[in-house]
Amino acid sequence: MASKSSPHLMILIIIITLLSCSGLTQSRFIAETSSDLVSDGVVDHVLNPSFSILSLKKDLGEGTCEETYGFLPCTTTVFGNLFLILVYGFLMFIAARYLSNGSELLLEILGPGLIGGLLLPILGALPDALLIFVSGISGSKETAQSQVLVGMGLLAGSTVMLLTVLWGSCVIVGKCDIENSKAVDKKNTKGLSLAESGVSTDIWTSYAAMIMTVSVIPFIIVQIPQIFHTPSGKRLAILIALIVAVVLLLSYCIYQVFQPWIQDRKLAFAKHKHVISGLLKHLKMHGLGRLLTEDGEPNEDIIRKLFKTIDQNSDGQLSPAELRALILGIRFEEIDLNQDDAVEKLLKDFDTSGDSHVDESEFVNGISKWLREAKRSANNGGDAGPHTMKFLSDFHTQTKNEHDLLGNQSDEGGESDENPKWTITKAVLMLLLGACIAAVFADPLVDAVDNFSSATSIPSFFISFIALPLATNSSEAVSALIFASRKKQRTASLTYSEIYGAVTMNNLLCLAVFLALVYARGLTWDFSAEVLIILIVCVVMGIFGSFRTTFPLWTCSIAYFLYPFSLVLVYVLDYVFGWS
Repeated sequence: MASKSSPHLMILIIIITLLSCSGLTQSRFIAETSSDLVSDGVVDHVLNPSFSILSLKKDLGEGTCEETYGFLPCTTTVFGNLFLILVYGFLMFIAARYLSNGSELLLEILGPGLIGGLLLPILGALPDALLIFVSGISGSKETAQSQVLVGMGLLAGSTVMLLTVLWGSCVIVGKCDIENSKAVDKKNTKGLSLAESGVSTDIWTSYAAMIMTVSVIPFIIVQIPQIFHTPSGKRLAILIALIVAVVLLLSYCIYQVFQPWIQDRKLAFAKHKHVISGLLKHLKMHGLGRLLTEDGEPNEDIIRKLFKTIDQNSDGQLSPAELRALILGIRFEEIDLNQDDAVEKLLKDFDTSGDSHVDESEFVNGISKWLREAKRSANNGGDAGPHTMKFLSDFHTQTKNEHDLLGNQSDEGGESDENPKWTITKAVLMLLLGACIAAVFADPLVDAVDNFSSATSIPSFFISFIALPLATNSSEAVSALIFASRKKQRTASLTYSEIYGAVTMNNLLCLAVFLALVYARGLTWDFSAEVLIILIVCVVMGIFGSFRTTFPLWTCSIAYFLYPFSLVLVYVLDYVFGWS
């Protein structure tokens, strides 16, 4: 973990230092209107600005900006605010990364229950919730009414991005051949066939989609006064929707605490990857030669020799008993993995024929596949010889950083495993650091978006709809794509369960924060178009995922289409039909 966190921490320190230094500068402002300034054209420019969709104004209307916390920089220029959005967005990405890694460490060490069912979903939605909260908590009521559009844009943008762009991309990277209405694991010979290739999920993923569909109920409740044209009931509808959102959120968390199938799936996949990485290291340390050839490809001759040493009865197959003997030589104490569990995971991964034995070709193919995966995941060239141990160790570290973060294990096996108490301490520190970064930089990010909107005349909703989800959801999106690329039903199911779960938390936790802001500050609820696109996307994709377990490649086109459709629909309803 240190190797992955240190660069981010170093970048974070550098960025904060630069921002603090730049905060010492003062923003230039234009003085009040005076007849003495007419000759230089300043007043004429202010009083008669040229209008365009993207108006690259030098300064905002007042010509000044307010530094957040009194030292963070601000600007009134278009490109200055664009730069600040990128910087603060990257800081929010780092915050989300620390929260994600820290929560996964806690899940692995402490297991399912309160940690996985209650804490993890809340931490996953924390960056979005904080941005929504700061968008309407400060300033006058008029300022809050303006900036709260940033929060609504983030809420809608995160939901739409997850269910359209990410959902469709996972179909593409995870596609396998479809035979008998089901995708065949690891078999990808149909190319870009729209009907004969795709992904399959299990029934539990369909349940997650159903839960996500139910989570849109608060959106429907808050829109009832607009539907029946009863303005007097708006405030009551907001309160009822808030209560329903909180009740559904608590119910969802309690459900996960006592029925932790989502967490169990995470742990199962984490242990599976750890078994594979441990197996590769064990084979290298006890190998009869180099596992890689000079050109970096798996050395099949050496892998066959290893197979023969494991095949104790020389019958050309590895039985469960022989695999169990192999497991005995590998240290898995840190995840409390029993031998039967490890044998089952190896058989699932290597036994493609389904005969409960691993023959020589299956062993060679399985080890070769994971050696290539180790090289690719560890971002190492994988040179043969002395570097082989290095990239296998990197892969072992990578498996810890991708959802299971199991603690350090030395290359030679001579050092003791990392203390679980220290691992928990490290996880808590990562969570605190991520939460602090998100809390500190959420407000300046919202200010930068609002200032950029004013400088360009682009509505802040569209800026936050497109840009902010990239900052707060990038880490989860990358993990989802990596899991989907395994091209198995199990990993595809996990990927889509994560997507549906993230949207559910957006619809409940983030909406509850938003509704509480609107109700507490007496803001006007005028987001009919924005709510409509959330309903359309959630219901369409939710029904799609609830009643299907196989998704051919053509289904990604529906998901992709919904993203631009959502933007166009909001623009037409708000700026053509005047819904806003």
